[in-house]
This record gives sequence, structure tokens and C-alpha cells, in this order.
Amino acid sequence: MRLVLLGAPGSGKGTQAARLKTELGVPHISTGDMLRAAVAAGTPMGLKAKAVMDAGQLVSDDILLGMLEDRLTQDDAKAGFILDGYPRNLAQADALDHLLERIVQPLDAVVKLKVPSEVIIGRCEIRFKAEHRKDDDPEVVRKRLAIYAEQTAPVADFYAKRGKLQIVDGVGELDEVTARVKRALEKESAAANG
Repeated sequence: MRLVLLGAPGSGKGTQAARLKTELGVPHISTGDMLRAAVAAGTPMGLKAKAVMDAGQLVSDDILLGMLEDRLTQDDAKAGFILDGYPRNLAQADALDHLLERIVQPLDAVVKLKVPSEVIIGRCEIRFKAEHRKDDDPEVVRKRLAIYAEQTAPVADFYAKRGKLQIVDGVGELDEVTARVKRALEKESAAANG
């Protein structure tokens, strides 16, 4: 299964990907986690990314695509993957299509978690108090939501036009949301095989 999870920052993409990876037998690839690991390791790219992330901005497409290509060509991703946090804009969606075509790993499905902004801000505020991640600060989250609405929301239309998009209600108990995502994947799989 080659899956992209879409949704605003704090919509639960990472949580759902972590729950699905074992069941699907594929790695959860989070661009946010890759970036945070580079920041923690103090790599040159990580230091550049840290300044950008601390300001509530998004890291450049070229850096992310290069990191992603390295990751998707590793052995554990050959059977599939769950992408979380990428693509964030139409240019990335197009670049991802070309990358996946080049490495012969076409997408099976795209699931968008739909969560109201007020719920997201509340979730991130709780996580900010617990983990003190700068990108979960409520002011930073508001900036990220504005960027998401402008740049990332159109990515759903990109995949809808290709017949790959399933929209799932991302509000509720974790098990309920996971069950909705699994039903969406089953529906997508049945459509592809039918």
C-alpha cells in the first residue's frame, strides 16, 4: 500500500500513520520527523531547517524532495509506505508524482483527515504544553493553518481529479478515526480492483 495522508497540521496524520503502519506492513514516513531528526543531529540541513521551522515557515521543496527520494528508495519502503506531511503544495504533488513514476511506486490512495481549525488549535496547545515543540505554539499553529489553507488545501483537488482522494472525518476517538481511514482504504482498494 502506497498511501498519502493529507490534513492540516495537528489533524492527526502522524497518529493515524503510526497506527496503520504495522497493519499495512509499510513504513510511516513523516517529513516532519525527518526534519526534526536532522535538527536534533545538528546536520547542516537540520540547522537551516530549524531556523525556518522556528519562525513558523515551511522548509524548501528541494530539500524535502531530496530527503524523500533517499527514504523511498530504502528497502523497507519497496513494498509501500505511508507519507505524512508531504506533499504540502501543488508543486510538491507534481514532483512526487514524477518521483514515484521514476522509482515505479505509484500511489494507491490519498486520505485527507478533515478537522476544524478550532479543534486543531486545541490539540496543538495540549501537545505544546506537554512537549514544548515550538511548532505547536498556538501562534505558530495559526500561521501554519493559514499557510495550509493557501498552499496545501488545493493538493486535495489535485488528487481528487486523479480519482485517488478519500475524505475522512478526523474528529473523534482514535479507534473511530482509524476505523474510518481503514474503510476509506478498503473503498479505494475495491474501486481500483473493480
